[in-house]
Amino acid sequence: MYTPKRPRPEFPKRAVITAGMPYGNKSLHFGHIGGVFIHADTFTRFLKDRIGSENVIFVSGTDCYGSPILASYKKHVEETNENISMEDYVYRFYNLQTDVLASYDVKPSLYGASAFGESAKVHKKVSETLFNALYEQKTLNVMSSPQFFDTVENVFLNGRQVVGKCPVDGCQSDKAYADECALGHQYMQDELIDPISTLSGKKPVLKDVNNWYFILDEYREHLSEMVAKMRKERQVRPNVINTIEEFLKIPVIYVKRKDHEELQTKGIDVGANEIQDDGKKPSVTYTFESLEKRDAARVKLDAVSIRYRTGKTLVPFRLSGNIAWGVPVPSKENLDDLTFWVWPESLWAPISFTITYLNSIDKPSEDWTKWWLDKDAKVYQFIGEDNIYFYGVAEMGMLMAYLGIHPNDGLSIENVNFPQLVANCHLLFLDSKASSSSDIKPPMAGELLNFYTKDQLRMHFLSLGLSKKSVSFSPKPFDPSCPEDAPDVVLKDGNLLTNVYNRLLRSCFYTAQKYFDSVVPKVEIKEEIKDIVHKAIYDYEHNMARQEFHLVIYTIDDVIRNVSKYWSKYMKQADDQDSDELRAQVVADCIYAAKSILTLLHPITPSSSERVREYLNLNASLWSWDHIFDEVTAHMDSPTSHKLKFIEPKFDFYMKDESQF
Repeated sequence: MYTPKRPRPEFPKRAVITAGMPYGNKSLHFGHIGGVFIHADTFTRFLKDRIGSENVIFVSGTDCYGSPILASYKKHVEETNENISMEDYVYRFYNLQTDVLASYDVKPSLYGASAFGESAKVHKKVSETLFNALYEQKTLNVMSSPQFFDTVENVFLNGRQVVGKCPVDGCQSDKAYADECALGHQYMQDELIDPISTLSGKKPVLKDVNNWYFILDEYREHLSEMVAKMRKERQVRPNVINTIEEFLKIPVIYVKRKDHEELQTKGIDVGANEIQDDGKKPSVTYTFESLEKRDAARVKLDAVSIRYRTGKTLVPFRLSGNIAWGVPVPSKENLDDLTFWVWPESLWAPISFTITYLNSIDKPSEDWTKWWLDKDAKVYQFIGEDNIYFYGVAEMGMLMAYLGIHPNDGLSIENVNFPQLVANCHLLFLDSKASSSSDIKPPMAGELLNFYTKDQLRMHFLSLGLSKKSVSFSPKPFDPSCPEDAPDVVLKDGNLLTNVYNRLLRSCFYTAQKYFDSVVPKVEIKEEIKDIVHKAIYDYEHNMARQEFHLVIYTIDDVIRNVSKYWSKYMKQADDQDSDELRAQVVADCIYAAKSILTLLHPITPSSSERVREYLNLNASLWSWDHIFDEVTAHMDSPTSHKLKFIEPKFDFYMKDESQF
């Protein structure tokens, strides 16, 4: 009997899975589906099989607010003259998104929306409650900060109406906006380099505006403790921990060496607590003990026209803005008519969606804490790596504040049940970062289904190893440089099912039909086949627990091929000897293996797995990991009269798309 080399992983009693929210001005492109949603849905389905479907909630929804949506709405109305409200405009894309998710077998418990429906009502209330809680904890400040103003158009500019260069040293972002770049770096608006208004094409000016800010920069010590805890527990991916840690560095300014020498010559002291110069780099590093001292140095440098770059560090996290299309901020301290900036309210939107779902099954709103905060529960948030700052830094800081943990208060964060971030690296398109403005347009998720089945795409996207590195998605029908006779790499892992597993299943069914009247032979399963299957079960479970989906696919590939070899080896012996006894043994062994493999495939190819289960004539207990090691008879409603469903010649359990023939 196979003996596992390590104990089985532990799972929470209850789990919430969230998937990053797509903007409400577009349908889903391949990156939404292949980079986040399929991974989140697969893990959700696994946990439902593993700990019980009633103990798992999967929520996501349309991110309805934000300046990009407002800008695209205005552009649409101008170009089409369509008489459509903002809400109806977003609702149109919400419906497109839900249709695409369904076509990929992605099935959230609730796919909500932040601006309409019951989830919007809940979201407005949650936003108010959380804001008031942070206010009462004295972790909010009103700050007069500069905001870009277009003097030509005579309007304040929202975040995406200003483009420039990211001020963070070494940033490779292709685009920077008012206070964040395309890679997620955060900075104050007056730090943006060479700003241009997208409305007038002119350089905007800065005018002071009052907004609410969360004192995120004061949580460096607690966030550092959180990082240490993550490293100790070894549950969170290294790329998440490393990225969070980058934002926890002390404030610095990089000044070119010639400018540094000029400052020294003029005797200008900018107040740095340390100056680092190794004599090799083209710039000198000024370090500061606080953000305030760094910003005071920036004022001095600006006054003498010295150019500089800042480093990644924590800055106050802006909560509010002045865009009318948004969730209202509670009026306090004579600050009226503000709305929440889209990023903070989208961070707590999954809580709103969780509450909305709980209400829909007649559970009280207060139960959200049992799912999000209790020690025997866990929240898994599936996101793209560009958003680690928001979920891993800003969200965690606000969570600690909500729980009453204050900066430098000496309280331990050891018992805080932080959400676990599952951040995937970039899913590229033909070796480049996908962009709708590139010469070769990346495909929308719905377009891919004209060439591939959902099973083939789910298998492929999971196999790419996005937990480790950015990977190119290179579908042959969308790659004009791909030779006609070249294989389609997208089909590789799907072929495991449409070819190898199909062949194994057919062999079992046809042999049972021919020799045993479609009855599964009642013999004791050989230890050899149990060892193959049980090793796969243990490996699969560990890989799922770590959300290493490419290793999950590798494990499935390995066990299917090993069982297929087992069939070929022993069925040849049975045929050579014309032995019904050996034939019965091989059929029983391989049906046991095939049903076990099917349980492993269930979270990945749910619809097709259900279809195979129906042909095996087994009940739904097959999906429960409480019965993962059981023999086939345990899943038969009536073992004495059980028969496999009859299949015709050339029958396929896993299908190919018509375009592939």
